[in-house]
Amino acid sequence: MAAENNPDIERLRAHIEANGGIKRLEILNATDVERVVEVFRRDGFVVVADVLNGEQVEILADGCREVIDEVIALDRDNAGNRGSHRYSFGGSSMTRSQLHRPAWQMLLQIPTVTDLVTAIFGSPNYILRAASGDFCLPGAVEYQRLHADVRDWVSAEASPFSSFYDPRGQINLRDLPCPYVCVNFLPQDVTRLNGPTRQIPGTQNSRAPIPGLGVEPEWMKLSTVCPVPAGSIMIRDTRAWHGGTPNLSEATRSIPNLEFYAPWFREPMVPSITYGDFKKLSSRAQELVAHSVLDSSETLDTGTTLRAP
Repeated sequence: MAAENNPDIERLRAHIEANGGIKRLEILNATDVERVVEVFRRDGFVVVADVLNGEQVEILADGCREVIDEVIALDRDNAGNRGSHRYSFGGSSMTRSQLHRPAWQMLLQIPTVTDLVTAIFGSPNYILRAASGDFCLPGAVEYQRLHADVRDWVSAEASPFSSFYDPRGQINLRDLPCPYVCVNFLPQDVTRLNGPTRQIPGTQNSRAPIPGLGVEPEWMKLSTVCPVPAGSIMIRDTRAWHGGTPNLSEATRSIPNLEFYAPWFREPMVPSITYGDFKKLSSRAQELVAHSVLDSSETLDTGTTLRAP
């Protein structure tokens, strides 16, 4: 659906601008650690402001633009790899991660982030799963279906990324503590119109079926995490229902991330950082990526692709 001079798009823009955004969205300070953990456990996500300084925001924005330019060069029609005009940073890398890029390595070395994740897990013994995220271009006029980022074991043929299995059939991942978190970083302001993530509060433990777009209530489509200023982070329980929304602005919206497994949870992992880059990291960052580093004798294929193998 072309956005230019399209009356349906203009009506959608007016509707979102007037009604979008989670009412009374609480944006916290990183020093209020107890409240961050409380809101995270209640809602399945939490927003924290002023985590990145101005220089870090600029480095991250430049790093995102570098990836975006490489991806768009491969996809002149903007077909996307997560829907039209919508892309996964991880899905655009042969390693399923952007950890080989300095901008994402920088994110690993922000003490505020690791301190908050430690508080959420109640332990510092978690590890990095991947360095990824997503971006959407102007012209992404469709909603992405609500989904969760983790699921119970299916089969090796269906997905390499599933692990929890109760042979009794009595419990599943939603009955357990949070198995892994996603920390999204904002290199630009997120507004009602530039494709904010919609989050459905409290769904991280729900066993209800996730509604498809045809039956999703309108309030859920408007349950977007905005407005949020650049430099903020959003920490998500990956079980919580969420999805992309239309980018009706004139600029690309990026939300790069780091994903961390809880100390007790693991899935198969793909190596995503060379030994040489690993040695340049801080000691804490080295602990986090210890399961993602190649042997010093191995090389890393860091090619850009539209769909990672």
